[in-house]
Amino acid sequence: MNTVVSKDGTSIAYDRSGAGPAVILVDGALCSRAFGPMPKLAPLLARNFTVFVYDRRGRGDSGDGTTYDKQREIEDIAALVAEAGGEAALVGLSSGAALALEAAVSGVPVRKLALYEPPYIAADKEGRQPPHDSLAQLKALIAADRRSAAVRFFMVDIVGMPRIVGWLMRLMPAWSKLKAVAHTLVYDTTIMGDFTVPEERLAKVAVPTLLLAGEKSPRSLRLASQAAAAAVPGASHAVLKGQTHNVSLPVLAPELERFLAA
Repeated sequence: MNTVVSKDGTSIAYDRSGAGPAVILVDGALCSRAFGPMPKLAPLLARNFTVFVYDRRGRGDSGDGTTYDKQREIEDIAALVAEAGGEAALVGLSSGAALALEAAVSGVPVRKLALYEPPYIAADKEGRQPPHDSLAQLKALIAADRRSAAVRFFMVDIVGMPRIVGWLMRLMPAWSKLKAVAHTLVYDTTIMGDFTVPEERLAKVAVPTLLLAGEKSPRSLRLASQAAAAAVPGASHAVLKGQTHNVSLPVLAPELERFLAA
């Protein structure tokens, strides 16, 4: 494990592997260097790139600030980019994809962006919408130390999982890991804002960008990925056959490699 110090003094833990152009993997909600897709994606990309996998603040071995601001997470990425030599590509999954976009818009020296399904909700009469007060409800649950309830609210009411699945998840061995980082769901929800595609901000992205979506993902996610690609100047967009939001990494990795190496 390595660490880098962010602008506000927070220690950010990361692992580094491989050789070649630098690529930083930006996790989605609840995930870390020890849990989720990025630890498995890293060795697939490390054959051709220098890969950085890090714990977003408040998770794993990274520290946290006393109050949260989206800008702090952007500064965390900037510190990692500096550690990587001053420029890096960002690979983001889910809300990590939205965070990677925010970093690029904010002027972090990003070489390329490769993003899988930032969880914006496109305007779609057939689709669902998260509660308008999602952030306030999450903050209240965390303040009351109702961590299990916060995870269920995020998974069911915001993400859209069936309610029965939200209850059954408590029986999973990983439930304790999810509860431990439940407070960071406030962070991801802050990043997502009202969950609409931020077209004006995305129009400011000035680096090569690839947006990917899964063929079997919810229609609203697929539409949002397409809308985000349309908003980013010159962005490419592709749909991965047979994939859902829980994308198969052996399917995703070759798509990322082709784009990042081009």
